[in-house]
Amino acid sequence: MAGRRVTLADVARRAGLSSSAASMILNGRPDTRLSQDAHDRVIKAAAELGYRPNIAARGLRTDRTHTIGFVSDVVATTRFASGLIKGALDASHAAGYVMTVLETAGDPKREAEAVEAVLDRQVDGIIFATMRSRELYVPPVPDGTRVVLLNATNEAFPVSILPDEQAGGRAAVELLHRAGHRSGILLLGFNAEKEKGLFRSMTVSRRIAGISEAMHEHGMEFLAEESIWLWEPENGYAVMKRMIKKHGRGIRAVLALNDRLAFGASQALAEAGLSIPEDVSIVSFDNDELASYMRPGLTTIALPHEQMGRAAIEALLDRSQSGEILVPMPVIERASIAPA
Repeated sequence: MAGRRVTLADVARRAGLSSSAASMILNGRPDTRLSQDAHDRVIKAAAELGYRPNIAARGLRTDRTHTIGFVSDVVATTRFASGLIKGALDASHAAGYVMTVLETAGDPKREAEAVEAVLDRQVDGIIFATMRSRELYVPPVPDGTRVVLLNATNEAFPVSILPDEQAGGRAAVELLHRAGHRSGILLLGFNAEKEKGLFRSMTVSRRIAGISEAMHEHGMEFLAEESIWLWEPENGYAVMKRMIKKHGRGIRAVLALNDRLAFGASQALAEAGLSIPEDVSIVSFDNDELASYMRPGLTTIALPHEQMGRAAIEALLDRSQSGEILVPMPVIERASIAPA
């Protein structure tokens, strides 16, 4: 059969059966009423000839190609959110689907080209994913094409998979409350008064809302709330140095809005001779890789990227799912919180 694709007719001919009988066997039909010998001959013939089903032809017959388009901004080329793709790949494979991944770098022209590319391949649905959770512009797609947004939202497409940031914010405060911290707590990364009227992402707003709710319910107050626009280690370090100079040992705990801020803050604390968690407890968010490398290990509220990727595939294939689907953020307890 070298030089041309092995067809279903070739398999049927070698097995001594009709093409329809071979098709039923290869597609796993339980009601073929064919003998065990017939089944064995077809499977053996397919293996000997190296037969592969023609997915495109099957799609024309069934209106399904068992392929999924995954269009992202920079998810594939950065380490921060690669779990979104891993979870989606695992779930699509388990469901018997092939996933085509296209990266656009957030360029609207490339996004439109990506949509055309996956539609040309007659995908059964499209997932649009973003590295950082945000409202996403989605290029036009034909009516009837199933679209799921992963780590993003868009009013025109109601199915979106998001981390449950509000519950995550509450969980961070609960960890400090459980350890007996009631005062001397520094919020690192946000100040509502200073950032009034400025746009933060929906997920950041929900994270803050959860923190505020839990603080209020437990009668806890922040020693200070420090606005930091870019949540990077150098900024966490600089602000923490300033806070140590101002408040000294009045700082008993730090609630950092991501692990990178927490890492910078920990460097400033170490330079000042303050130990974690004996002098200052720290809790953070995201479960960035560096959180496990810190010493002591950083307690953090994880972004559930792999679970979100799997949930996106499930929502794409199950058309009964709609609206926002919130994925719980796991609490990763390490050694950065001690009793007050």
